[in-house]
Amino acid sequence: MKNKWFIFLLTAMMAVVTACSGGTGSGGSGGAAGSDNAGGESSPAGSSGSGEQVELRVMWWGDQKRADITNEALKLFQEKYPTIKVTGEFAPSTGYFDKLNTQLASGTAPDVFFLGGNVSDYAIKDVLLDLGPYVGNELDLSDMDQSMIEYGTLGGKLVHISAGANARGVVVNKTMFEKAGVELPQDGWNWDDFARISKEISDKLGKGYYGSYNYAVDGLDIGLKQNGKQLYDMEKGTLGFEEADALKWFQYWDETSKAGGIVPAETQVSNPPGDTSKSLIVTGKAAMSLIPSNQLAAHQNLTQDELVMVQLPRGPKGTGVVFESSQGLSGYVNTKHPKEVATFIDFFINDPEVALILGNDRGVPVTSKNRELLEGKASDVDKIVYDYTSRVSEAAKTEPFAVSYNPPGFSEYSKLAESTLYEIGFGRKSVEDAVKDFYNGTVKIFNNNQ
Repeated sequence: MKNKWFIFLLTAMMAVVTACSGGTGSGGSGGAAGSDNAGGESSPAGSSGSGEQVELRVMWWGDQKRADITNEALKLFQEKYPTIKVTGEFAPSTGYFDKLNTQLASGTAPDVFFLGGNVSDYAIKDVLLDLGPYVGNELDLSDMDQSMIEYGTLGGKLVHISAGANARGVVVNKTMFEKAGVELPQDGWNWDDFARISKEISDKLGKGYYGSYNYAVDGLDIGLKQNGKQLYDMEKGTLGFEEADALKWFQYWDETSKAGGIVPAETQVSNPPGDTSKSLIVTGKAAMSLIPSNQLAAHQNLTQDELVMVQLPRGPKGTGVVFESSQGLSGYVNTKHPKEVATFIDFFINDPEVALILGNDRGVPVTSKNRELLEGKASDVDKIVYDYTSRVSEAAKTEPFAVSYNPPGFSEYSKLAESTLYEIGFGRKSVEDAVKDFYNGTVKIFNNNQ
């Protein structure tokens, strides 16, 4: 591991309280572990064979619903693998990575933790366990999509196992469109259509109603890909865009916002699109937002309005969206129980009972058997998700795009990008000055995290 990184994190995260191993999870005990994810009677690999218990800590981010179903899955694991005690910890998405970074810096990281598109940020720090030696034994990937395996293979090592797959898209409040008398957008629309429709919704529904959230930040990588660029070129190990590319994107959102129909900065701050409980989609005040497909159910559960999904407006190169990993599990390189870590990950992605517990909360299952299992029991909202992801998958056959990885230093980058959005939105900086500072800051963050 790189001493420079640990020194940096220890300094930056002094204010964050290191999480203890007690966590918030609960669990019971019950069944034996082995390479068979269905739970045979053999002792887990790496144990003494005498029933001696080892303990794993598992950490994830999300809301209370995700915490509840994940803890239920942990309880099932302990019933099937009594010699492996699992303690769960979770945090809201806003503080999760600060917490994880502090633990990694102090050497107290969980044995298993969840990562998203920022997995590359951790892979280059050498803090992730190489799971390759356990494939075919404790870890069965034979029913997993090959693209998902490739996604988790970084620097020649298998360091990340996807726990779900999804596709980003526009969630549409169909009820609002019907009230406004505006025709629903369809796959194949473009950004001019988006600007026009957003304004039309706002104009027809009146003050306090908006056509769409502003996704200048969340959609930047998509917008870049639609123009032949990308946020981070993983293959080359470089940023994949120039200042002029970002300027064009932010100018579009500034112009569209000023024309009317986009949620204003002050309203988006108090009702962030990432907080489902405060989302203007569920309160019927905004008709469209950018979400990963696995979040459709969370939105629909909070509103009586009917929600559907449509592909993003097209750019010169297409939609810029592919069927990709939503998030997944990685092991801590310094875990004392690597085989048990592999056993747990195998259970999490392969066990059909777990699939039924978790549903599509983290995206559709990455194994074909569990996808088929859930499709056969799909609710109406889940059918929308399956239909949408299938459309994206089919479109990618003729318009393929590289899978997105977040650039190194993603936490810093995210804060910079958000501040750029609001500096423009609140009129503190011109678009040109804000983007110049954004690009220079992004380059600096990227170079400091190599």
